[in-house]
Amino acid sequence: MPLALVALAVTAFAIGTTEFAAMGLLPQIAGDLEVSIPQAGWLISTYAIGVVIGAPLLTGACARLPRKGVLIGLAALFTVGNLLCAVAPNFALLAAARLVAGLPHGAFFGAGAVAAAELVAPHLRARAVSVMFSGLTVANIVGVPVATLLGQQLGWRAAMLVVVGIGGLGTFAIARLVPTLPSHPGAGLRRELSTFRSGQLWLALGTVVFGCAGLFACYSYITPILTEVAGFSEGSVTVVLALFGVGMTLGNVIGGYAADRALRPAICAAFLLMALALAAFSVTARTEWSAAITVVLIGLFGFATVPTVQTLVLQKARRAPTLASATVQGAFNLANAQGAFFGGLALSAGLGWVSPALVGAVLAAIGFLIAAVSWALDRPGAQAAPAEASAGAVPQPVA
Repeated sequence: MPLALVALAVTAFAIGTTEFAAMGLLPQIAGDLEVSIPQAGWLISTYAIGVVIGAPLLTGACARLPRKGVLIGLAALFTVGNLLCAVAPNFALLAAARLVAGLPHGAFFGAGAVAAAELVAPHLRARAVSVMFSGLTVANIVGVPVATLLGQQLGWRAAMLVVVGIGGLGTFAIARLVPTLPSHPGAGLRRELSTFRSGQLWLALGTVVFGCAGLFACYSYITPILTEVAGFSEGSVTVVLALFGVGMTLGNVIGGYAADRALRPAICAAFLLMALALAAFSVTARTEWSAAITVVLIGLFGFATVPTVQTLVLQKARRAPTLASATVQGAFNLANAQGAFFGGLALSAGLGWVSPALVGAVLAAIGFLIAAVSWALDRPGAQAAPAEASAGAVPQPVA
């Protein structure tokens, strides 16, 4: 695998750290800026809003620009957004800065996934995408726990400044290591939008919005589940969350290999196994050792969906893949919001601390059903690349 993939993964690591570490730093931020913790929680929402807004807008605006320059610009914008977060004097400006930091998220992963696929041989493209996304998963093993600990000891601004440093390193690495990647011939917003005429693309996005919501329905409330049900101490929860990150990383790698060999079966298997793991967690969460093992499995199966679905989207939008790929990140963020909402509804209804896991199992099962229907409707040979496809298009893996 080329070193250019490492450069992309470093920036992905910074993005994953700033996205998830904010959840662990809410008490520090709330105390410093004199707001309530629920109010501080809006910082997570403003980041997600930035992702949803920025994915189509920045991708469309950059469609005709050379891909390497786009990646450098997006990484730089992310770094500047986090610098603004670190120096924000009040809550309102911090929320605005979080929105700015979220804007390049989806566009970066969209352009980065396409670039990663173009840097390697056709039979290695799903694995190349998984290497880039490994930065996001490793962030949950190392970046998030370290940033949380640093924020608790030195203040949340110190944690933000560390992210700024990592983002700057990623920007420099992209500039030095990623080769010139010109835009596709005839690239433009109209061409990118034309890919959304594909029913298969919408089914793929629906699989993410509903299926991956299952993961977030449980993960959003993992800390109280582990402390109130499994009996972990607050200090031990950090270790279990790191194990969840290990599962995410393994799932990302395994999903990449599986997608290169049998894409459709890999997608269906990932969502089905995630549903089963979430359902099992409603039982295994009652003891520490079984809860820890199941958390690893949930992370593994949950993030095995990332390279598989991302590869499917690249396949279905082969003539103009960048916007569609970026939209997947918006879909993941919608899944995040939807999962947390429905998991919260179950808790508010008094169904118990393990109820978010059961809600997650149902949502993951819906994702599996959508994936299975999509596979059934995808006739053999129907997705063969047309003769006029661009030279940089992503060919169809073996399904």
